Order: sequence, then structure tokens, then C-alpha cells
Amino acid sequence: MKSALVTGANKGIGLEVAQRLAQHGFFVYVGSRNLASGQAAVQQLNAAGLTNLEAIQLDVTDPASIRAARTVIGAKTPALDVLVNNAGISGGMEQTALNATPEQFRTVFETNVFGVADVTQAFLDLLEKSAQPRIVNVSSAMASLTLYADLDNDNFANRYPVYQASKTALNMYTVHLAHALRHTPFKVNAVCPGYTKTDFTGHQGSSTVEEAGQRIVKYALLGPEGPTGKFFSEEYFPAPATCPW
Repeated sequence: MKSALVTGANKGIGLEVAQRLAQHGFFVYVGSRNLASGQAAVQQLNAAGLTNLEAIQLDVTDPASIRAARTVIGAKTPALDVLVNNAGISGGMEQTALNATPEQFRTVFETNVFGVADVTQAFLDLLEKSAQPRIVNVSSAMASLTLYADLDNDNFANRYPVYQASKTALNMYTVHLAHALRHTPFKVNAVCPGYTKTDFTGHQGSSTVEEAGQRIVKYALLGPEGPTGKFFSEEYFPAPATCPW
């Protein structure tokens, strides 16, 4: 049985991704900062008939937690086939380039960028043992420099420089990771799930959790001829070739 690790998977989009991967026959490790929350999520999916999941305590901002999760998962499976770096934070709703504090930047980057790099590097050896390893970094259309360089756009006041900067950095990390692994079977991509109705957005949005989960899992299931080093935002840009970084 193939295996997958999803970070921040105890609720919202992460939980939907875990469920869909389990439905596709993966054994899914449900990464959760709070183990009890992860266990409750797994019990919820067990009640729906999915038994191929296990909760793993994993705080992406805590190196000791990451190493412990790697040890636990490595003892249970010889290889990891899919890593979905889903855990992320917004940094609060009130952000401007004039008042965002250094602490806000540090906190958000700790989860959205440094945590992704730390988790990826910790599990890279297990992923290398897979015949078709896949890494999906959950990003955002709000990370696009092309889109948000339009200073006359009426939505500019609703932008979030701390969160957006972190996701732009994540996209660059994704490109470099894909480049470093370009001569291997790895496929590494950044995917925007869309403006999704979850706790993260105050349950506002134009996409459902189900739609968001489907968009992410699509790139976790890429075949050998699939793309790598790309950014996909299917809600906003249905044609990948036109999707701006």
C-alpha cells in the first residue's frame, strides 16, 4: 500500500486531502500539531468507513516534533510516496506593509516557509525510496507577483503582505526543490486550493472544501509524465500555461 503524509490535516482542506488520498488506497498519516485533534479527525474518517489512516503529532515549527514524526513513520513504512505540505497560517487579518511587525513576519514564515523546508528535508530519504514520489506545497493565488503588482486594482486594500510574502517565498522554494530533483522520479508542485470556505477564511469563499481537496490531490496523483516545478491555481486560471507566478 502506498503511503502519504499530510501536514495540518486534522481539519479543513488538510482533512479533505487526507480523506481523498485514503479513498485512493493510500495509508495516510494525518499530521496534526495537537495529537488529540488528529486522533479525533481519524475517528471521524473511521466512522465513514476509512481505516487506512493514523494520526501523527507534527508541529511544523518544532524541529524535535518533526524528527519524532519522521522516526515514527519511518518505523512503520519503508517508503513515503506523497508529502502534502498543507499546514499554514495567515498571520492575522489586519496587515499592511506599513504596520506589519517583524514578529508577524517571523511567525508566519516559521510555519509557511521554514516549516515546509524542514518537513520536506526530514522526509526526503523516505520519499526517495518511492518509485513515484510526489510533493505538493499548498500555496495561494495571492502569492502571484504578476497579479498583485497592479497597484490600481480595487482589491489592493484587502491584501495581506505577511501571508502573501510567505507564499511567494514558498513558490520559489518549490521551484528550487523541483530543479534539484529534476533528474529523479520526483514531481514537486505548488497548488492553490482556491478561496475556500474553512476556519482559515472565516468560512467565506468561492470554493468548497471538496473542490479544494480535489485540486490538491490531483497533483499528488500525477503520473510519470506529469509536470514538476509548476504553480497551479485552477479556480482562477483553468489553463495552467497562463497561471502567473
